[in-house]
Amino acid sequence: MIRQLHGIQYLRAVAAGAVVVYHAAQRTGTRFTVGEAGVDLFFVISGFLMIAITSPQTRPLGFLRDRIKRIVPAYWIATSVFLAGALLGLFPHARPDWMHIVASYLFIPHRAAGSEAIWPLLVPGWTLNFEMFFYALFAMTLAVPRVWQLPVLTVLLAGCGLIGGLVRPQDAFGAFYTQPILLEFVAGAWLGWYWKRYGAPPGGAAAIALAIVLYVAAWWIDDHGLRVLTYGVPALLLFAGMLGLEHREGGIRHIPVLHRLGDASYAIYLWHTMILAVVVKAGRILGVPVPAIFVLGVAASLAGGVAAWWLVERPINALFKRRRTRLGVPIPGM
Repeated sequence: MIRQLHGIQYLRAVAAGAVVVYHAAQRTGTRFTVGEAGVDLFFVISGFLMIAITSPQTRPLGFLRDRIKRIVPAYWIATSVFLAGALLGLFPHARPDWMHIVASYLFIPHRAAGSEAIWPLLVPGWTLNFEMFFYALFAMTLAVPRVWQLPVLTVLLAGCGLIGGLVRPQDAFGAFYTQPILLEFVAGAWLGWYWKRYGAPPGGAAAIALAIVLYVAAWWIDDHGLRVLTYGVPALLLFAGMLGLEHREGGIRHIPVLHRLGDASYAIYLWHTMILAVVVKAGRILGVPVPAIFVLGVAASLAGGVAAWWLVERPINALFKRRRTRLGVPIPGM
């Protein structure tokens, strides 16, 4: 039996933690822009895992059913809690209208009232709109001969990006699903294809070191127009390097804390903005120093995410009997 790839869990923990720090810094008046690159790392990992967990026997409807069971219930619960809080006035910046609410639950890109931002009601859900779009296209490619699956998927997603660059759609749906960030899923999928065929890519520690250098450079450049390059390329290198380290004799050591944070990474991602909003507001009312609010916000977001995983996501997964393994890789939420 192939050993479990601990590095994937650790990178999921890093990705979720980076996004939490990014938003905590944003809410306390500081900057950690490179933290949003955790999303790009999630996308690369997602592309890899969809290849890793599927086989020639995987069917489109079965694949979609499994993905919906894994993603949707936890997201709907978090969205419902946020909606209830917004209606009670706990999140005064949220102005939900019925079209925005329906679009949020159905993963349909929609502009919030009075804003040009294409975000669902629960803002972190914008990445799940991309995830569900990728799953839909991936399911379609499961119907073609497997030798053509990745080329077809690449053409489809690259075509979306090309349309975005040439046509520049103005409607929410067209503008959202023609962004180059979709190529990060493709990059991860090709890495998954390489891993299944040839094993871990070369590089290991060198690839990880280069990824860190590129992240530092991206933080310094701070150019969102080049996101697929400034964040996507180092994400791919970091993940490929981690696979290289896994390939070494003995692999990567099991670290329980990081493994648990990896398990809870989806829950951390879903719940952290609500937790941060409460902590920041309470801290300001009580006169807590800003650095302390930042630290407390990050700690509460991680702890609250783990609690949400234990109390909400884990029982749902058990109900659907979703904890299974293919090629030694546990199927995660993202």
